[in-house]
Amino acid sequence: MSGDTGEMGLRERKKRRMYQAISEAAIGLFLEKGFDNVSVAEVAAAVEISKPTLFRYFPTKEDLVLHRFADHEDEAARVVSGRGDGVTPLAALRAHFLDGLERRDPVTGLNDHPAVLAFHRLLYGTPSLVARAYGYQERSEKRLADALGEGVEAALGAGQIFAVQRVLAMENWRRIAAGESADDVAPDAVAAAELGFRQLEGGLGAIGPS
Repeated sequence: MSGDTGEMGLRERKKRRMYQAISEAAIGLFLEKGFDNVSVAEVAAAVEISKPTLFRYFPTKEDLVLHRFADHEDEAARVVSGRGDGVTPLAALRAHFLDGLERRDPVTGLNDHPAVLAFHRLLYGTPSLVARAYGYQERSEKRLADALGEGVEAALGAGQIFAVQRVLAMENWRRIAAGESADDVAPDAVAAAELGFRQLEGGLGAIGPS
């Protein structure tokens, strides 16, 4: 049994590495030539696999880019589900977002690394990628709603939480894209996050399981 488990773990790691290699090669080509100017066949050739094999990993061309968000899709739900005793869902999410700002997590928009800025320009400058990203956001929101509870209250709460985090991240990215450094934006980003979560606390109260 242990041998089977080890073999499955090895296969899973190899599969993850292949996902990563294909996605990174694709993003590199998209950044160099533009998303619409690179074919799926070119991406497949770059990683020396066939086009049908590539589609087994990534059903659409847009998924090659959105793979970078794969680990984040259930992040908010995991934060809520894994919070400590006596910690409210909003308190856990607030702490997680503030920690992300401190770490300059690209998801918070507070990152001025040239590669991150280039990726953001690729993402938000390509209509088909923006449309695909909405699907990712809807799935993330649904998973958070499930973690918060059942019914309309949980769904509304998840929607409001994601809206606040999205506005915060986009404002940070907008300022950095306009030329400000992450360090310069950081104090305002923290203050805005505190404000946003205070407003959520005022409107949502003790939403979610106790």
